[in-house]
Amino acid sequence: MFKILVVSLTFAFSLSGCGLMAAPCRVASAVIKVVPVVGHAAAVPTDTCAAVIDP
Repeated sequence: MFKILVVSLTFAFSLSGCGLMAAPCRVASAVIKVVPVVGHAAAVPTDTCAAVIDP
């Protein structure tokens, strides 16, 4: 169990800081875009958030 935790943390720290910080915005955007008709329009703020954090 400890070995898996160490490998996971090592992998997480190896990711770029900006990409890791933009991940919640990108996930929220993907979830919002699933909504029919208005999803893409409603996801514009979260797309902008991700673009600002990780250009």
